[in-house]
Amino acid sequence: MAQAKRTVECVPNISEGRDEEIIKEIATEIEKVKGIKLLNIDSGKAANRTVMTFVGSPEDVVEAAFCCVQKSSQLIDMRQQHGAHPRIGATDVCPLIPISGITLEECALLACTLAERIATELQVPCYCYEAAAKIPERRNLAVCRKGEYEGLKERMMIPEEYPDFGARPWDEAMARTGCTAVGARNFLIATNFNLNTTSIPYANEIAFDVREKGRPLRIGGSLVGKIMKDVKGKNIMIPGTLKATKAIGWYIDEYGIAQVSMNITDINVTPLHIAFEEVCRCAQKRGISVTGTEIIGLIPKQTLIDAGRYFLEKQNCYNDVSEDEIIQVAIKTMGLNDIKQFNPHDRIIEYLL
Repeated sequence: MAQAKRTVECVPNISEGRDEEIIKEIATEIEKVKGIKLLNIDSGKAANRTVMTFVGSPEDVVEAAFCCVQKSSQLIDMRQQHGAHPRIGATDVCPLIPISGITLEECALLACTLAERIATELQVPCYCYEAAAKIPERRNLAVCRKGEYEGLKERMMIPEEYPDFGARPWDEAMARTGCTAVGARNFLIATNFNLNTTSIPYANEIAFDVREKGRPLRIGGSLVGKIMKDVKGKNIMIPGTLKATKAIGWYIDEYGIAQVSMNITDINVTPLHIAFEEVCRCAQKRGISVTGTEIIGLIPKQTLIDAGRYFLEKQNCYNDVSEDEIIQVAIKTMGLNDIKQFNPHDRIIEYLL
């Protein structure tokens, strides 16, 4: 039996979503690497962020990822960068994802090697996260990104906060590039749920209801009271309703709406359609509606098939329905075309490989 071709996906998140020339130059640098297929470029102006998706052999992907970080550090000055999305550097995150013929553990080793090379050759300090984490707490990307770019100068003075590679005192070069989080993980879905409100507090309340981490417990059970602490001085948290999710609320100026921005880190634990239904439920409690869903980057075909079947079953529709029709049910029910056109042939990963 023939072995599966070794294929890795890389999804660098670049801290530039407004300057099309910079985005194009970075994409061109990625495509210069032989054997690389650039599948998708997804930019957001308010987030000031671009998500690029490319695939290839492990060796080619690592080289293209290095070139991406190099070009980004040359073109993006973090001292001037501002946007709605949390970030720590010109290339904020750079995850490697196993597609076929390679394990997550092998991708983690590649990620650590890549991080060391970036720090050594480009002088861009790197944190390692998820499966590549060298410190258990840093499996959580939020720990690596604590304090965002603005907090890096102080972190460089605290040994416990040093990057895994390239730690040094804060200097002008680091001020320009920031740091990069390099990791290895399985496929995740990045999505934003559109709300018919402009209220960031409402969007955050919904996000805190659903995200696995939940919200801090406050004295008297209020939303604004003093946060309760455990015996170790850590915040006592009320868990959210959706496992394997991270979420925040924000306002997106280019759309004129608030969104619940969510990463689903394990789609087997929390499928997209379940996340959609739960965000709708928590929004409705506040008199708010979810008008649609924005998918960032690419999505597996099975995710939309599972969603379409779920919504058809809710309609008691058990007739023979084609795969394309099932996918269209998912697109229409979750409002994937609400603010930007969602073309399944451009956004479903299997159609692009």
